[in-house]
Amino acid sequence: MSNSAENAPRHEAWEPGLTRVPFWVYQDDAVRRAEQEKIFQGPVWNYLCLEHELANTGDYRTSFVGDMPVISVRAEDGSIRAFENRCAHRGALIAFEDGGNVSEFHCVYHAWRYDLAGNLKSVAFRRGVNGKGGMAESFCLEEHGPRKLRTATIGGLVFGTLSNETPELEEYLGPAICAKIRRVLHKKPEILGRFTQPMPNNWKLYAENVKDTYHASLLHLFFTTFRITRFSQAGGITISDDGAHHASATYAQLETRDTIYKDEAIRSDNDAFRLADPSMLDPVDEFGDGIQLQILTVFPTLVLQQTHNSLAIRNFVPRGTDAMDLHWTYLGFADDTPELRKRRLKQANLVGPAGFVSMEDGCIGGFVQRGAMAAADELSVVEMGGAEARTTDTRATETAVRGFWQIYRRLMGL
Repeated sequence: MSNSAENAPRHEAWEPGLTRVPFWVYQDDAVRRAEQEKIFQGPVWNYLCLEHELANTGDYRTSFVGDMPVISVRAEDGSIRAFENRCAHRGALIAFEDGGNVSEFHCVYHAWRYDLAGNLKSVAFRRGVNGKGGMAESFCLEEHGPRKLRTATIGGLVFGTLSNETPELEEYLGPAICAKIRRVLHKKPEILGRFTQPMPNNWKLYAENVKDTYHASLLHLFFTTFRITRFSQAGGITISDDGAHHASATYAQLETRDTIYKDEAIRSDNDAFRLADPSMLDPVDEFGDGIQLQILTVFPTLVLQQTHNSLAIRNFVPRGTDAMDLHWTYLGFADDTPELRKRRLKQANLVGPAGFVSMEDGCIGGFVQRGAMAAADELSVVEMGGAEARTTDTRATETAVRGFWQIYRRLMGL
């Protein structure tokens, strides 16, 4: 490498295109800091919670927009408000619990009080005591308070943005992705359970993973062996025009026996495995279109998953350059029959940290993080299926991964 190349800023050394990604982008703390401003606090819609969790006035949930802690709450006027979970006084968290119901918020540190819209309403001993101390007469409550987010909903999902430049939510998603969301969330969901999974990798490695249809039937033995998704099955990938969002689909098929994985000696195809309880994979086509697997992503950090009749939200939160939290929320519908509810709960064992399908995803990002530790200026190859990010009728491609880098590089100016 020439001296000029060695001395060039890293962002200038990242050549145009979508098929090569330098490993420093997962490792550099300056990149991590820039992401907070340009992505999470930039012109994107961040997933916050479910409308179902904010059913009544004063119901609230806490979450994150990148590093920023956020409160989402049902206000007195029935609207959904969201604001930074940070007291305007000394910066303490306003709310500590994952959720609950309140009439107003009080900072535990110095008892500053906020209404359900995040407005500062009072300061303890603002006028002092016995004519001594207190705030200056010029102190104005309206001039102090946490940052507020715009909110919008689709299919019962609540999103928030800090940027005035973010387009309206449905414009941001595009009609094809909106239709794919409404396909699954076509009526009011109920929460069946939730948990948080710490993962030892940069958040972007998981963002790639959930968009990476190339790996699904190669890494996951369960997917391939039990024919939940194989390249021989019909399906494809829908990508929004800007590359930001995607939905992959696999259709159920009549029982056929292809040999394409055995022909390439792929470890994920193994007829030796059997289920002691085959009813786990006894699905109902509840959406009437034959799709047995749909993985949908909304940039930057939301996944909506349908695996047979197991429905789940996944939302991932950065925790530094080499760690993240993955929040799982399992869903059903209020009108589920007892049989369908039992089927959803049983099929929930397919996904999660120890899920028959997805347990490998819990470690593979860490393998990349560790494997590339000394290769910051080397490049990963994202060339399967071409060099563009566009809708396609095959899953043997990395087109949706390229879509992620297309929107990422545009927002980051890289």
